[in-house]
Amino acid sequence: MRQTRVAVVGSANMDLVATAGALPRPGETVLGSDFVMVPGGKGANQAVAAVRAGASCAFLGAIGSDAFGVTLRARITAAGVDTGHLRVVYGASGVALVMVSADGENAILVTPGANAAFTGLTEGELTAVRDADVLVAQLEIPVATVTEAALAARAAGTRVILNAAPARHVPAELLDAVDLLVVNENEARTLTGAGRDDPGALLTLVPRAVLTLGGEGAWYVERDAAPVHVPAVRVDVVDSTAAGDAFTAALAVAWGEGRDLRAAVHWAAAAGAACVRRLGASVALPSRAEIDQLYAPPA
Repeated sequence: MRQTRVAVVGSANMDLVATAGALPRPGETVLGSDFVMVPGGKGANQAVAAVRAGASCAFLGAIGSDAFGVTLRARITAAGVDTGHLRVVYGASGVALVMVSADGENAILVTPGANAAFTGLTEGELTAVRDADVLVAQLEIPVATVTEAALAARAAGTRVILNAAPARHVPAELLDAVDLLVVNENEARTLTGAGRDDPGALLTLVPRAVLTLGGEGAWYVERDAAPVHVPAVRVDVVDSTAAGDAFTAALAVAWGEGRDLRAAVHWAAAAGAACVRRLGASVALPSRAEIDQLYAPPA
């Protein structure tokens, strides 16, 4: 099986993660238990997850000139990701403040920092996109940059997966270049006004889509075919922070390897389940062996 070549265009953040018995309500202070500082950002997470799932991956993004930026580059490179196109922007790196409750739920506040300055792709960056089998992008960087990458990928025959997170408006020009859309229920409602009761509404925007529902699994829909429900893999949940990133990256890897998309979604579900068993974002992303261990092929 040929190794999938993935290009990820997205964000890199330093995640400051604290755990507590319950998440604080507005105006409330609670005492936490553990604290970790780990690389994150949906782009960096998905790049690392793609490598751990068996792909080669080039990451296109931006870090700040601060100490967090130095650590981010070192950690992402050490994970096996090609960071040759990772820009350094004067100022602060992106930072995510993550609170995790005892039952694995989380609340996240992100300040974009250098991610907001990642605009105007260079010819080298565009070449990395064109040379990939699959482009994976999210919405934590300027939408114009995502659109530029997606259009270059479409012109080169590279498949485009858009994880439309966080929830925000997506221009028609970008949606027209998307081969596969991955969203959770909140993101789906932002785009179409419909949620789990009508996953097919996403097909008014793109030819294929996956609607993820956490512990309730996911729906895979494509035009001219019946919706397919993929059940969640049952595990003990520690932290759900990067589950969606593990899911999206594994989906890209499996699709690039030539798997049927229904089977690819099942494999991605196993990746998401493997991820939630550990605390943190990038440190929790599963290896290919861990995904295979939980994978149950569709009947």
